[in-house]
Amino acid sequence: MSKQNRIQLSTEILIVGGGPTGVPAALAAARNGAKVILCQDRPVLGGNSSSEVRMHIMGASPRGKELETEARETGIIEEIMLECAVRNPQRSASMLDLVFYEKCRAEPNLTLMLNTTVNGVKKDGDQIIAAYASRESTEDYFEIAADIFVDCTGDGRLGYEAEALYTTGREATDEFNESGASRNRDAHRLGSSLLFTARDMGRPVVFTPPEWARKFTEEDLKFRNHESWEYGFWWVEYGGTMDTIKDNEIIRDELLAIMLGVWDHIKNSGNHPESANWALDWFGFLPGKRESRRFIGQHVLTQNDLEQAVHFDDVIAYGGWSMDRHPPAGIDAKETEPADQPYTPYIYGIPLRSMISKNVSNLMFAGRNLSATHIAFSSTRVMATCAVMGEGLGTFAALTVHYKKPLKEAWRDENLIKEAQQQLIRQGAFLPGKFFEGNLARLANIRASSEQELGKAENVVDGFTRSVHGEKGVRPDLTRPGTHRWMSDPYDASPWLELKWEEPVEVSKITLVLDTGLHRFLSLSHSDGLQEKMVWGQAQPETLKEFKLVARHAEGETDIAHVKNNYHGQVHFKVDLKKLSELRLEVFSTNGLDHARVIEVRCE
Repeated sequence: MSKQNRIQLSTEILIVGGGPTGVPAALAAARNGAKVILCQDRPVLGGNSSSEVRMHIMGASPRGKELETEARETGIIEEIMLECAVRNPQRSASMLDLVFYEKCRAEPNLTLMLNTTVNGVKKDGDQIIAAYASRESTEDYFEIAADIFVDCTGDGRLGYEAEALYTTGREATDEFNESGASRNRDAHRLGSSLLFTARDMGRPVVFTPPEWARKFTEEDLKFRNHESWEYGFWWVEYGGTMDTIKDNEIIRDELLAIMLGVWDHIKNSGNHPESANWALDWFGFLPGKRESRRFIGQHVLTQNDLEQAVHFDDVIAYGGWSMDRHPPAGIDAKETEPADQPYTPYIYGIPLRSMISKNVSNLMFAGRNLSATHIAFSSTRVMATCAVMGEGLGTFAALTVHYKKPLKEAWRDENLIKEAQQQLIRQGAFLPGKFFEGNLARLANIRASSEQELGKAENVVDGFTRSVHGEKGVRPDLTRPGTHRWMSDPYDASPWLELKWEEPVEVSKITLVLDTGLHRFLSLSHSDGLQEKMVWGQAQPETLKEFKLVARHAEGETDIAHVKNNYHGQVHFKVDLKKLSELRLEVFSTNGLDHARVIEVRCE
């Protein structure tokens, strides 16, 4: 088929890029009623977390402390990770690919187009009318019309084709008054990496490097820990002084030489004789890219925004990873540490305005191409943060098309933004300083079979869905100390929680928000060190496993559900209760904890 005879497609929202940003964006938009096409230029979803790259998904969770700083990202990305933890005890990289894929296939409003590259646009003034795409595997060319176009490609290919304003490299200090910036602007950026996995074969294994592999001494690697070998090193990094888009093939070739050279050092230098039985099992050919273009949005997020944890009225996501900057020379910066990683004092908010193009009226973006300075980007770029950005963007975009509002008006609409924020909280997302409104459960009298001093039954309606008052948590004026959950007595063999309304209420939806150990890291990782920090291969022990929900109303008593083998953090029930007077939760078991925990009961 010639490019002149393109297949014509039409949708409400086109999302380009199927990584940890684009997938949650597409799922959120589709689940909220929008017609969505998701184009991904690779055969698998997941981006840098996929089986092609195999980087674990990081975010705010290193800040975690139980019942004090529960920083891990929730919403769609937690839904995916909780499922992967249960279904993938073998830690297969391809199983995460499958979970991403299944989630997309399950949505009737979502059309997934793999192996499809967007490589051009049609515009009318400052508006994109359609995007051009090619799928070489089927020799097809497409013209995709949409109301809203979303760039989650990382490299910013869609926005670039649409001539959206963008920047690259590092800003000078005086541009945004950032203490962490360089004195002068330059074109340097964070480099790319190739990872590997290796295993102990139980017998000596010879490694013969190719002639073009680099050579490294122990002195060369003195600042780069290489004492464990099951999972490759993020500091196998190169390309920060180059153009990480135009020079990507050159960077890939050199990264292979570096990665194999590091393995040659481990195996053959004589400095690590205990590696004799170890062999490479897999290594990547697709560079895990950190930085390329950053779009210019209606707000440019800065180091000062992060350090002050500015409370944006249009907050749509949050972050908490360190401001993680690497020397542009990567592994060749032999005399310096491979990263400088200062943490911000608090978890910080990310505004919707940083996802709205400055000059293309119907273009949105999220992920590492967010409108941010290099310093701010060094924290926002990690995949769990990108995922909650994607969910925030997708939810807002769906409401925008639902109300048939042009994007250039919608992002200025305070009521629409508030509705999106409320919907995000309803979906399980966390927004610093924002709380769910209209919970009819707050009108009920609450009691329980037992409760701990720090886990009163009444906490299930206090409006807080996590504890973030601790060190490196949320800004103190945006939260309140407390566990914010009911915790039964460990000696209570049959715990129950009961809500009673003096005046019956009409309820169409009930949601239980359960504890999933948000202080703890949770991501598919091939690093044994990280694996030891999480609960994997099973449900999280704090989560209710089996429970029953019973309603009493004017017509009598209704068993709403008897849930077994639960591992989800949010459990939703659609109901039709005209005069609900009592709601009772009976807990039969957890996934390992010695007492029941419920964070919130929500009735709408």
